[in-house]
Amino acid sequence: MDKLTSEQRKKNMQAVKNKGSIIEIMLAKKLWSLGLRYRKNYSKVFGKPDFVFISLKIAIFCDSEFWHGKDWNIKKYEIKSNQEFWYKKIEQNIKRDEAVNNELLKNGWIVLRFWGNEIKKNLDICANQIYKIYMDKKNECYNDSEKKENSNDQ
Repeated sequence: MDKLTSEQRKKNMQAVKNKGSIIEIMLAKKLWSLGLRYRKNYSKVFGKPDFVFISLKIAIFCDSEFWHGKDWNIKKYEIKSNQEFWYKKIEQNIKRDEAVNNELLKNGWIVLRFWGNEIKKNLDICANQIYKIYMDKKNECYNDSEKKENSNDQ
């Protein structure tokens, strides 16, 4: 049994954002302050990651705990109303996230996923992890291109 009326539930659901959430904004500002330039919600990359570094093939997702099923095997029992709908919805989201990860990894992408609370509580740690991977990948690409130039000179 739902505690809210259908009108209240509708209003709550309409307020849920699929982009431009607080966790995305926090991470975006932090990455920008570190000098990283990214594309947001880039639809040309499979799964439409929240942040993308196209040339380095790095995809970053900011996942909210509820919608993406963090600790799902435990948390699903906390849902008291409309269980059939929510179980199906969240389990589909979990499967979609796995499929997106697999497809991107198969195509040579680095995939990073952060939970919303992880971003809120440890923003610097999350951003520094992204920055390190970004710089490592950038240096790797630079070294690869330098090796190619040296082999062409011989």
